[in-house]
Amino acid sequence: MKFLVLHGPNLNLLGSREPEIYGTTTLDEIDGMLAKAAAEHGHALESYQSNHEGELIDRLQAAAGAVDGVIINPGGFTHTSVALRDAVQAVTVPVVEVHLSNIYARESFRQQSLLSGVCAGVVSGFGAQSYALGLEALIGLAGLS
Repeated sequence: MKFLVLHGPNLNLLGSREPEIYGTTTLDEIDGMLAKAAAEHGHALESYQSNHEGELIDRLQAAAGAVDGVIINPGGFTHTSVALRDAVQAVTVPVVEVHLSNIYARESFRQQSLLSGVCAGVVSGFGAQSYALGLEALIGLAGLS
């Protein structure tokens, strides 16, 4: 099995950007942790980060038929992107939305996710562990645990 991890805008700054909210773990560290966890289960994992909405949509569309599930942290696009929501809805594999912080305990404009309703599930508020929990969920959804 193969999984795709999509990281949205500003996640390339993890480790230095507002560590009191997002922690000190870098994006490279998260990707390494996920690749190792996937390999331990006998699965492959590809990670991709972009600050550009269209690039995330293109990568998601290209994943159709090429991966068995997607983990997505849409970053700020969580609250603004109908186009990204439509792309998630169009793929035929399970998509798990993840967030490092608990978006429901933050500013009111961050408490609404446009993507949650078309995702298989949401993991929010566990820091870098949110990604690991999202991977566990995808493995379970694929019946591979």
